[in-house]
Amino acid sequence: MAALLMAGSSMMAQSTDDPVIMRVNGVPVTRSEFEYSFNKNNADGVLDKKGIEEYVPLFVDFKLKVEEAKAQGIDTLSTILTELEGYKEQMVMPTLVDSDYIEREALKTYENTAERFAGQDLLTASHILVLMRQDADAEAQATAKARIDSIYAVLQSGADFAEVAKTCSDDKGSAVRGGELGQFGKGMMIPDFEKAAYELQPGEMSAPVKTTVGWHIIKLADRHPFEPYEFHHDKIIKFLEQRGIREASANALVDSLSKQEGVDRQVIINRFYDELLANDQESKFLAQEYYDGTLMYEVSKTQVWDEAAKDEAGMEAFFKANKKQYAWDSPRFRGIIIRGKDDGVLKKAKALTKGVPEHDWPTTIVKGLNTDSVKVVRVEYGIYKQGDSKVIDKQIFKVKDAEFKPLKDYPATLALGKKLKAPETFKDVKGQVTTDYQNMREKEWVEGLRKKFPVVVYDEVVKTVNQH
Repeated sequence: MAALLMAGSSMMAQSTDDPVIMRVNGVPVTRSEFEYSFNKNNADGVLDKKGIEEYVPLFVDFKLKVEEAKAQGIDTLSTILTELEGYKEQMVMPTLVDSDYIEREALKTYENTAERFAGQDLLTASHILVLMRQDADAEAQATAKARIDSIYAVLQSGADFAEVAKTCSDDKGSAVRGGELGQFGKGMMIPDFEKAAYELQPGEMSAPVKTTVGWHIIKLADRHPFEPYEFHHDKIIKFLEQRGIREASANALVDSLSKQEGVDRQVIINRFYDELLANDQESKFLAQEYYDGTLMYEVSKTQVWDEAAKDEAGMEAFFKANKKQYAWDSPRFRGIIIRGKDDGVLKKAKALTKGVPEHDWPTTIVKGLNTDSVKVVRVEYGIYKQGDSKVIDKQIFKVKDAEFKPLKDYPATLALGKKLKAPETFKDVKGQVTTDYQNMREKEWVEGLRKKFPVVVYDEVVKTVNQH
């Protein structure tokens, strides 16, 4: 039987730079690892801060659970190994970003764009559109032409282009911006529109231009040559980063090395991961924390949390033994709210509950009255205090000014159940009881682990935490 031992400096591992602060099942924990965990869990913003002496047994319990997980072989499960491999990749990839790769892709993006513009200027323009279908009959064509000519005449008389666009343009997307289309280049607009726009100089307005979508009047705000790569560089990089170029560069590097060496890409990732941990202490502790946390969570879940949550008999006994701590400060209503098509539906629903356990009422009513094609009733079950439901406030707690609005398709409403001064079973306070019962079972489990695995804590090293 092992005990938690507090020992002096004579028992500690002799490492002046980073002494061992404890051993759990023979596994040493250095002061730096403990400090990392303690400081992280006592940083600004952490609500439940602990002193060093308080934190030691909590950290020991954490490590005991990790040792139990390893004893049960949880660290060898395929699901856990896959999760840990995924974490390695997640940790390593940001460190493998290839800036040369990103620059090459950025230059390629620029060159492709510049080639598409074929040396033509970039234009900034606005337009007013009068829609006209390509198959428009003569009358519709004449109407559209008369309208665009009328708008053009107004503009020639000095009307503000943006204001006219807002009220007259059929392109509602640009109309709200005063007709502004933004910047565009060769190949980005309808050919006839583009040809007319490129014939303008800044400040000029075109005569009505016919295209496949109707009639346009174009006003050019600016034109200039496509800028050099340096001008667009930062925007291109930002654009590529938004589309995952950094991750792509890391993957390209890993895939390239994998192909060159003829090994699986995980081998390459593992190599970089080991190098990262060897050269960066912060990453080393973060990786250890994730590994331990993964094992701790899995063993706690399987050994305690899941088992406790399924143990209804145990929770009921626990509830009865600790009934006072689950007392309510005000009455509750436990039952259902039935919403039906009419009062007849409510009457049938109430009849269906006779002799049926309360928790089965919703299923019994819905199955008994609704069909796949016809829904005449809706039922909700819960435990309500005053203020939780206007229906319950009105019908059960008799609150004078409580009013509720019946549902349109289910205007008839009835609350059916029982008013309680205190919880009768653990299910009336199931959330609280489940948590408390799990905590009790976990405490008993950890006490067993303390007897199962030897633990030694070096108190002289504990005194030097954050003091060296």
